[in-house]
Amino acid sequence: MEALNLLESFVHSADTGSFSAAARRLGLTPAAVSKNVARLENHLGLRLFQRSTRKLTLTMGGEQFYRQVSDPFFTLRDAFASAAQDDGKPAGVLKVSMGVAFGREYLVPLLEEFLDRYPAIVPDWHFDNRTVDLIAGGFDVAIGGGIELTEGLIVRELARSHVVATASPSFMKGRAMPRHPSDLAAFDGIARRSVSSGRLRVWNLRNQVGEQALAEPRTRMIFDDPEAMAYAAMQGLGVALLPMPHAAPWLERGDLVRLLPGWSADIGPLALYYPNRKLLPSKTRVFVEFIVDAFQSKGLARRFNAR
Repeated sequence: MEALNLLESFVHSADTGSFSAAARRLGLTPAAVSKNVARLENHLGLRLFQRSTRKLTLTMGGEQFYRQVSDPFFTLRDAFASAAQDDGKPAGVLKVSMGVAFGREYLVPLLEEFLDRYPAIVPDWHFDNRTVDLIAGGFDVAIGGGIELTEGLIVRELARSHVVATASPSFMKGRAMPRHPSDLAAFDGIARRSVSSGRLRVWNLRNQVGEQALAEPRTRMIFDDPEAMAYAAMQGLGVALLPMPHAAPWLERGDLVRLLPGWSADIGPLALYYPNRKLLPSKTRVFVEFIVDAFQSKGLARRFNAR
């Protein structure tokens, strides 16, 4: 077990590039992690890291050792966790990343049923609209769209998601409904700024026969959060081009109306992402299967498909 503890400090330090970050993940002090790595280096007779005041960098020998031990280490760790489950039932803390509004609207309502089935699992849910690094952040699962599928990750698609044009009934009162995306140029709009690039998002909408056209209302205001855009649109402040996960609840309640119902932009899959492990912890496996089933059985996948 001592060797496994030393490997744990090394692998997490290599993943995060920092003794401090590894310590936060492991619940140790940075000094304890550094000491564990130093003991491992002494045991191997090999320097694993180049240390500086700013960051850790793997040596060539450290990189080779990391490639050799990282997968076996996680397999062993998962095997220990699986063997330690109460009565063979899925158990343990489940660290999941999800968007703020998406998690609150669609995942929190599923939590009671999930906990009834798996009472020994403790959800540790992180609500954040930024894309996370699953491996470096120590997450079991991330749910969202636009996450880069890097080596070591598995993706399970939940639904296709689309952007649609919306406005409030009060905003459209007395105005002619647009018939073509180009007609939106006559309307005030709530534009969205990309958090990653800083640029304004522009959408090319497509209809069912494959025609494409630019949808670009007059920029009246600029937000970087689609939930905030939805609330501004409901106040009658302009047209908002919204992803269906953010638009669907308000369209169903009548607080927003869909403009150009035959037009939408496909923004790719909404998906579950989780690390590729030879022995996937049962807590992760049952959560993934539960969410995949819920999206089909409860009709969530259909709600996000604008076509």
